[in-house]
Amino acid sequence: MEYRIEDLAHHSGATVRTIRAYQDRGLLPRPERRGRSNVYGEAHLARLRQIADLLDRGYTLASIKELLEAWDTGRGLGGVLGLAAEVDGPWTDEKADRISRAELDAAFGGVQDEAAVADALALGVLEPVPGSEDEFLVPSPQELAVAVELHAAGVPLSAISGHLRELRGQVEHIAARFLEFTTEHVFGRYLGNHPPTEADAAEAAALVRRLRPLAQQSVDAELARAMRLFATRHLRQHLDPEQARQHAEETQSVAIPASTMRSVQALVGDSGTAAFIAAAAEREVQARTLDALATSHRNAGMVDQSPLES
Repeated sequence: MEYRIEDLAHHSGATVRTIRAYQDRGLLPRPERRGRSNVYGEAHLARLRQIADLLDRGYTLASIKELLEAWDTGRGLGGVLGLAAEVDGPWTDEKADRISRAELDAAFGGVQDEAAVADALALGVLEPVPGSEDEFLVPSPQELAVAVELHAAGVPLSAISGHLRELRGQVEHIAARFLEFTTEHVFGRYLGNHPPTEADAAEAAALVRRLRPLAQQSVDAELARAMRLFATRHLRQHLDPEQARQHAEETQSVAIPASTMRSVQALVGDSGTAAFIAAAAEREVQARTLDALATSHRNAGMVDQSPLES
C-alpha cells in the first residue's frame, strides 16, 4: 500500500501536522519523493502506530526516539513493550463493577447526597459512564463497600471522604518509597542502559510479575501489626486511663502530608526525618510559649498604667 500524507493521517489517526513534526524530530522516516508528491508506505503506518502505543504507555517523544533507534539497529522492542505491559497491567485481582444511581442511594440509606457523589467522582471511587447520567463505574467495589459499612455504622459521608484523602496521600508515599527501594536494589541494574536491551527488559518484566504482590503483602502485614498495637492501647485507655496516659507520653503518631515527608527526607535523609520533625515541632512550641509570655507581659503593663476610676 502507498499513501499520500492525508491518507496516512486518516489510517493512523494522527494529524498531517503531527506526521510532519515526527519527520522533523527523526521519529518517522522521510517519504519517497515521486515527482512533486511524497509517497508513504506500510512501514510509515506501522511506525506511527508504534509511536501512538508508546505515547499511551506514558513514554516521552525523546525516549520513544531512543527506543525506535534501538529497533532500527536490530535490538528489538518486544522486551521493552513486555515490561511496559507488566507495569501497566492490573495491580489487583479486583474487577470493576457498575452501579445505578438508585442502587447507590439505597446503599447509603436512601438519601440523595449530591455533594457526596461529587466527592466520590473527584476521588475516583466512582467514574461516570459516557452517555449515562444514572449509572457509574466502580473501579474498586471493595472500597465502595467499606464506605457503605462505615456510613451504616454512623460515620458521615464527608468524614469518609476526608479520611480517604488522608489515607491516599499516605499510601501514595508508601508506594513511591517501595518503587524507589526496588529500583535502587533490583531494577537499577536492568534499566541502566537507555533503552534497555531486549534481554534486560524481558528479565525486568519477569521480576515485576514476581514482586508485584510483595508491596501489598508487606503493607497488609504492617497494617495488621499497627492495628493490633493501637487497638490494644485504645482498649487500655478505656480500662486504665492512668496507664494509657503514661504510654501516650512516651510516643504519639501523627499524620503528616506525603509531600512534607518527601521534603524533609530530601533535606535530612530517612534516618534523620523523625528527629527533624520532633525538633521542628518543639521549636514551634517554644516559640509560641515565648510569644504568649511576651504578650502576657505587655498586657499586664498596659493594665498597670491605666488610670484608676473614682
